Amino acid sequence: MKLKEYGEVEQAASSSRLEVGRLGVAILFMVAVILFTGSRFGENEHIYLLVAAAVIGAYMALNIGANDVANNVGPAVGSFAMTMSTAIIIAAVFEAAGAIIAGGDVVTTVKSGIIDPADIADPQVFVWVMTGALLGAAVWLNIATWMGAPVSTTHSIVGGVMGGGIASSGWAAVNWPAMGAIASSWIISPIAGGLIAAGLLYFLERTVLWKDEPVAAAQKVVPLLLALMAWTFTSYIAIKGLANIATITPPLAVGLGLVAGVITYLVAKPRIARKAPKLSSDRDGVNQLFTLPLIFGAALLSFAHGANDVANAVGPLAGIVEVLDGGGVAVDNSSSIPLWVLVIGALGISLGLALFGPRLIRTVGSEITELDRSRAFCIALAAALTVIVASQLGLPISSTHVALGGIFGVGFLREFLEQRMGRVIERVIHSHRGDRHFAEVAEVMHKFQHAPPEEKKRILAQLDDMGEEAVITAAQQRRLKKALKRQLVKRSHMLKIASAWVITVPVSALLSALFYFTLRGMMLP
Repeated sequence: MKLKEYGEVEQAASSSRLEVGRLGVAILFMVAVILFTGSRFGENEHIYLLVAAAVIGAYMALNIGANDVANNVGPAVGSFAMTMSTAIIIAAVFEAAGAIIAGGDVVTTVKSGIIDPADIADPQVFVWVMTGALLGAAVWLNIATWMGAPVSTTHSIVGGVMGGGIASSGWAAVNWPAMGAIASSWIISPIAGGLIAAGLLYFLERTVLWKDEPVAAAQKVVPLLLALMAWTFTSYIAIKGLANIATITPPLAVGLGLVAGVITYLVAKPRIARKAPKLSSDRDGVNQLFTLPLIFGAALLSFAHGANDVANAVGPLAGIVEVLDGGGVAVDNSSSIPLWVLVIGALGISLGLALFGPRLIRTVGSEITELDRSRAFCIALAAALTVIVASQLGLPISSTHVALGGIFGVGFLREFLEQRMGRVIERVIHSHRGDRHFAEVAEVMHKFQHAPPEEKKRILAQLDDMGEEAVITAAQQRRLKKALKRQLVKRSHMLKIASAWVITVPVSALLSALFYFTLRGMMLP
């Protein structure tokens, strides 16, 4: 065997061992859940159903961590604001903290209005519906993660509950207006996130990055952006992350955010002024100013995500425990989620992120479009800002779709600016057609398009002092056209992700219905 082939075999074997190790750790976690649940409900006559539900809830939590958390830290990793290991540690800690400290106070997923538990007369049937919903949503998330497509875990569990409800009680069991609102979020969420992220980036480009002295301009603009970020994230955490442990009205949340914004501005402005002389006077220098804000943003987004989305994993589990351990279904939204159930969800999300999250983090952070720290900052800020605005307007929103929409928006803005620059370059080249310096003009314009902003003026200054006459070849013209039309958003990733979004609810519903009928067939005499 050749040395190269031997190396390839070794690399494949190492990758396989790593994958087996990840699966082994995940299995050990679920075994621990089995042992804990079994010891806790050893005297309960429904112990086997309780253990099975706890394992499925743990499996769902693992898949949420593997798929959904990437949206919070992907842009920061893709822009090299922090390493993959640092991102996983920060996200795991803050996801778990958000789930345990501010996790769902009620079984929000079950009582969300998709189906009414009162329509399911038999508590045993309700257990089968919730188990099928959890399993259907978890299997779909597993498939989506394997495909490399970040999807909404909320939509997954909503589809699961809907499918189980239809299977058990017919089409009338579903609140179709609520489902229509969820379907509209497939369009509203990414468009809103994309427009806000693109608007923030364009503002930053015009006021800072396109200036002759971008770092000097950043000393005036960046403190304001950081203050806006502090206001946005404080309000976001108050509204979305702490709603389950304190009653915070929107005006109070905005007021707290305003205080945080003012403090941030007063602290950031002198710090940036002291740091500016040490930075290179270009885009890279400006990007250095966004490193710490991106780390804080990833941590806060993870906390809010853990507080809200843990219910997607353990809400149905809590409903099952309520029936099998308490004897019935509470229909007044008064049932709290037990702490041990929240801990299973928190640990599962964190462990799923650490074991299987890197693939989706890379997809979100670097495979859709190229991100630097200024672009990643605009995406993180847009995600929080969009959720706050949409919540106050009563619009249905998906934080996953918002974050991905922000990435697409930044990428498409870059394409628009590149294409506009390309049209200008084409006009310059056309005006020199027949000129003895035509070839040199074409070559310099090609370099100009791909040069960083600080190089563009220097290249333009050289246009009046070009070399000898030359003739541009057809091949050079084709290469120039290809460069002018290059796509900065990978269309294959965009189509794959959009397709996964559209089918999330129906696929989760179908899987849930299949699992419900399977459980019913197994459990009925």
